[in-house]
Amino acid sequence: MMESSQTNSPSLALFCKVVDNFGDIGICWRLSRQLHNEHQVRVHLWVDDLISFQRICPEVDINSPHQTVKGIQIHHWNNQDAHFTEKDIADIVIEFFACDIPPAYIQAMAKRSEQPVWLNLEGLTAEEWVEGCHRLPSPHPTLSITKHFFFPGFTEKTGGLLVEQDLENKRNAFLQDPEAIDAFWKNLGIDADDSAATKISLFCYPHAPIADLFSVWENSPSKILCLIPEGVARDQVHAFSGRNLRAGDSATRGSLSLHILPFVPQEQYDQLLWLCDLNFVRGEDSFVRAQWAGKPFIWHIYPQDENLHHKKLKAFLQRYASEFPQLCTLSLAWNAALAGEANWTDLWNHFQQERQKIETESSAWTTSMRKNGDLCANLLSFTKEVRQKWQNLG
Repeated sequence: MMESSQTNSPSLALFCKVVDNFGDIGICWRLSRQLHNEHQVRVHLWVDDLISFQRICPEVDINSPHQTVKGIQIHHWNNQDAHFTEKDIADIVIEFFACDIPPAYIQAMAKRSEQPVWLNLEGLTAEEWVEGCHRLPSPHPTLSITKHFFFPGFTEKTGGLLVEQDLENKRNAFLQDPEAIDAFWKNLGIDADDSAATKISLFCYPHAPIADLFSVWENSPSKILCLIPEGVARDQVHAFSGRNLRAGDSATRGSLSLHILPFVPQEQYDQLLWLCDLNFVRGEDSFVRAQWAGKPFIWHIYPQDENLHHKKLKAFLQRYASEFPQLCTLSLAWNAALAGEANWTDLWNHFQQERQKIETESSAWTTSMRKNGDLCANLLSFTKEVRQKWQNLG
């Protein structure tokens, strides 16, 4: 399965178990493409859920156990019992979010004459403790091989955020191209009049208080166009429209119009974030892309037991939005982390007063994040550092 490692470009195996439907594979697919496109790494992406993968990358064949898409070798990871030899092992092995790669793969890693650099790529958090855990080694309890923890993050003492080298230039070029923008809206079935309204993209988990905001928006003094991927907030959309809406369908009540979008490739989702006035995002992948979009956003964080996700949310808001109290309050309410009962009309009206200021000052945040380097380059730099250390010890 693995090409010979005797070429100039390293090989890399990335193992991904899809837990959050699109966030996990979204991150791993972006990372895979950046490794391949910008650093000529030969990537093998192991994924357990090809159906979710196909929704953000239509080229994926859900019936093919091994395939190549955009230069990336994709393998359907459908069991833990597969057999591997040293020849199957990549130079760099990444397990995303402690996903327990097959035992036989680990055993083959330990037997390889030149052991791979083995990383656990952790989930993104703004909590301070990650700075002390980033890059820490973790020796295997029985085999002679060591794994290292690698944390994305928001400071120079972490791995940074995932971002392509040319993303800012692509964004600026697109936003300065009226024909491209017009074609984008038309491709989604949205006419010029609709696109002139306040545009909101809505990507959230089912338990979000969506109906409360729908009620506020339909009574808005100005038009609001809410763009929702098909299948997201299905029950609330049905309650609003009185019928099941599919991709391409719309429904209007008062000032609020809902338009259902098909799931689109990641490049088009980025463009949607760039064009909307406000983005509701969820999980980790769209959360990071919303930051690079430079527009106000509300994050719906993936829920954890005992409300541990509330601590992560507050840690991020402290870094990102300490000067925007209304954004913080609305974000907390959206995640059921606000003390007391939420008055959604007041929350929305107060946030609206702050929205333009957030957009104006968002460039300062993206500039500060870019100073930390990008996750992909930082990760490869660390693997070289680890390998050099091993060579010196040898």
